[in-house]
Amino acid sequence: QVQLVESGGGLVQAGGSLTLSCTGSGTIFSINNMAWYRQAPGKQRELVATIGRLGAINYVDSVKGRFTISRDNAKNSLTLQMNSLKPDDTGVYYCHQRNPAGTPDYWGQGTQVTVSS
Repeated sequence: QVQLVESGGGLVQAGGSLTLSCTGSGTIFSINNMAWYRQAPGKQRELVATIGRLGAINYVDSVKGRFTISRDNAKNSLTLQMNSLKPDDTGVYYCHQRNPAGTPDYWGQGTQVTVSS
């Protein structure tokens, strides 16, 4: 059974930092395309950052220069370092593994990030 478990969310003031972690069981992060998504209240889920199985990294424009996605293959974990946080970064953050066509993707349960102004 595959499980993705996020941690590290919380309440922080604008300008502060948080580090989100996602650990996986029953799957191997290093050979898969991984990502962080977020969903703000009343809005659709949004792709925040991706790291491909070969290491290619991409970010949504709104977080470029502030967020860093990384993967620790030895620990089978995914991290999102978030700096210079803004109130617009508030939302539930989800760890995601994209699977081949025909196989459902894997999602974590989400971790709440709240940035106060």
